Amino acid sequence: MRQSLTMFRAAMRGLIAHAFPILVAQLSSIGMMVVDTAVLGHVSSLDLAAVAIGGGIHVSVVFALVGILQAVSPIVAHLHGAGRDQEVAGILQQGFWLALLLAVPGIFFLTHPGAVLGMANMDAAVEAKVRQYLGLLAWGLPASLCYRTFYAFCNALGKPRVLMGIGLLSLALHALLAWGFALQGWLGEPLGVAGCAYSNILIGWTACFSGAIYLAFGPLGKRYRPFSNWQLPNWKAWRELLRIGVPMGLSNLVEITSFTLIALFVASLGATVVAGHRIVANLSALIYMVPLSLGIATMAAVGQAVGAHDGARARVTIRAGLLLSGALSSAVGLLLWLVAEPLVAAYTDDPAVRSVALSLVIYVAVYQFFDALQTIAGHSLRAYRVTFVPMLVQTFCFWGVGLVGGAWLCYRWPTPLGVAGFWMAAVISLVLAAALLLPLLRKVVRDTEAPL
Repeated sequence: MRQSLTMFRAAMRGLIAHAFPILVAQLSSIGMMVVDTAVLGHVSSLDLAAVAIGGGIHVSVVFALVGILQAVSPIVAHLHGAGRDQEVAGILQQGFWLALLLAVPGIFFLTHPGAVLGMANMDAAVEAKVRQYLGLLAWGLPASLCYRTFYAFCNALGKPRVLMGIGLLSLALHALLAWGFALQGWLGEPLGVAGCAYSNILIGWTACFSGAIYLAFGPLGKRYRPFSNWQLPNWKAWRELLRIGVPMGLSNLVEITSFTLIALFVASLGATVVAGHRIVANLSALIYMVPLSLGIATMAAVGQAVGAHDGARARVTIRAGLLLSGALSSAVGLLLWLVAEPLVAAYTDDPAVRSVALSLVIYVAVYQFFDALQTIAGHSLRAYRVTFVPMLVQTFCFWGVGLVGGAWLCYRWPTPLGVAGFWMAAVISLVLAAALLLPLLRKVVRDTEAPL
């Protein structure tokens, strides 16, 4: 009993130490979207609606492609746990090749978004700004994907502090550049949403080159020498990355679009509703960084334990991740509810937009506990390289219940609920996802440890 308690405490300390730098890095990344929202909230409701819709589409594309590249993390964690460090650099190199390949369809989609934009009946002025925003952001996509491959590599090895440093620097630079380009006319005239896009491109490439310099000269570079003996694309390695990563990418796409596409589906309700939704979506994304950071740390620690065939350590780590994430997310959700008014006021001067946002905050506060549980469960399953069934579960919950059910509540129901219908459906979808993924995780852990 005492030994188990000691292991549990050690697992919690390890997760906190790993998750904190990830949390700072993730908050810095989300903070860039918050900066866009805050800056454009003082430009016009059209620019704010454009970044709500365009930002949602861009994030959905990036996270879907990044999800595939995140397969680097469990594979590297398994190799490291098994003591096969000599194979680690090759996986990272194949991840970079795959990132460049995935950037091609991503750029094409962002520069030709008509199919997605055609799903919504939006104001022509907003649509023009959305197209401009996405077209510009496309040219930062290769940098974003390569950086996220580096990101997965560092996390798998339990070395996330460099990510925190790069993230904080990126956020500080973006806050300055977005303000200058969008509001102050540093490029000749105030550019609004286009100014935020230019800043995002510059920051994306800066982060990418910073990661490359760290890999070349930092401690991981000295140990693993990732730029030595460079490998050409290897189909065998790609096949394993894609087998694990494609379901992860689809899961990312499903989960994030279940929130980001709400802006597209409620565009017909007007720029005020979209802008209010955008503010709450920003706050929701910020809070989600708590369970996501713990999920990433849990995935790395469990992956290393599974690679080392240490089932007891894997189980204890999962329990610690669930407890920490559930408790912290619930506390943050409660805090959001208590300070909602001043937070929303910081985003916009428009009283109508504030009213919409404040009416939606309660849903974000309510679902935090369940979101935390399903996040840890999903990332723990990734550590076991189980990704296909979780993808099916999340597709059913987040698209079937969250988006389809949300559209029904928003526009039909006995009395249409408006945008609140989507957020009500989001609560139900997260409860259901937690209820389905936790038993699946329990079965996978049990089956993995069963004697052959």
